[in-house]
Amino acid sequence: MDTIEKLRLLSGDAQYDLACACGTTKDEHRERGGEGKWLYPVTLPNGGYSILLKTLLSNACSNDCKYCPLRSDTNIRRFTLSPEETANIFMDYVRQQQVFGLFLSSGVINNPDYTMDRINAVARILRYKYHFKGYIHLKIIPGASDAAVEDSVSLASAVSLNIETTGSRHLELLSGKKHYMNDIIRPIKLMSRLTAKEGRYSRVKCTTQFVVGAADEKDSEIIDYMFGLYDRLNFHRVYFSAYQKGLGSRDIPGEKSFLLNPDDVLIREHRLYQVDFLLRKYGFKSDDIFLDSNGNLNLDKDPKDEWARRHPEFYPVIINKADKEALLRVPGLGPESVKTILKTRRSGKIKSLEDLGVKGKRLEKAQQYVIFE
Repeated sequence: MDTIEKLRLLSGDAQYDLACACGTTKDEHRERGGEGKWLYPVTLPNGGYSILLKTLLSNACSNDCKYCPLRSDTNIRRFTLSPEETANIFMDYVRQQQVFGLFLSSGVINNPDYTMDRINAVARILRYKYHFKGYIHLKIIPGASDAAVEDSVSLASAVSLNIETTGSRHLELLSGKKHYMNDIIRPIKLMSRLTAKEGRYSRVKCTTQFVVGAADEKDSEIIDYMFGLYDRLNFHRVYFSAYQKGLGSRDIPGEKSFLLNPDDVLIREHRLYQVDFLLRKYGFKSDDIFLDSNGNLNLDKDPKDEWARRHPEFYPVIINKADKEALLRVPGLGPESVKTILKTRRSGKIKSLEDLGVKGKRLEKAQQYVIFE
């Protein structure tokens, strides 16, 4: 099989990893497929509009992660690209101005450090042979040594290691080979130290991903971990991938207790992304998020709307006087709207949200919570 065909198949297999920001237009957003499954934005080598080449180095994997369709016991065709092949084809796309950067991951070939050596070799060829100074996002393989992790950080613009779930007990339901504290938490903490503000690699961004619904974790557990990743470890982004029934083994909780229909599973992922934005962009804390008696988010309510409903004493917010933090608590107003409000107030009083470009449902929602004088 030639390099282009291998790359086409490996790029398709990369769809399950979301720990990079690769969607920039409506054409790159996730699309629903048949039987309730959904596909994620992936740059394939047969052309298209995407700007980030996203591929696996290999879909061969020695791990047994039960949620993953590429796990070692599945009967699929396995392909592997050499570091030289990967670097060469990527530079071809760069010269054609089809892509601006690379997201490179891999199944575990032999062992974590052997795989990391090949992943890092691609970045080293790009940086030192081709003098490529653009964006490179490298996936850290769980269980990689400290030296391999630091090597990746030294070569990359961004790095990610998928946390997958919340704690050892949940991971044991999904994998018999991974050790949560040593294989996942240890390298995640090292990534945080290496990329700290005062560190040598402070320019490098760190991201991670949860597979939501494969294990039996609660939303409350995910939110606590998410807050810790942002507040204590200074991660740049947390991503969520709703587990797709039928892709994994049937002896994991995600298959046995798959009670939600595909739309509800997708809504759960969406609610977690809303919480993520509240923590990152709106100044919310984890204890500002309301959960049901089982520790899960309400699928029927936006978590910001729910906070407003439970705090009637906080409203109405006075548009012409409130500070940034108070304005961000208004349903319907986001960071850009608040920035516009603060800027406009410097030159005069605001009389209408419509004048600021707030429209439609956002306008209807915000008007319930604000006054102008």
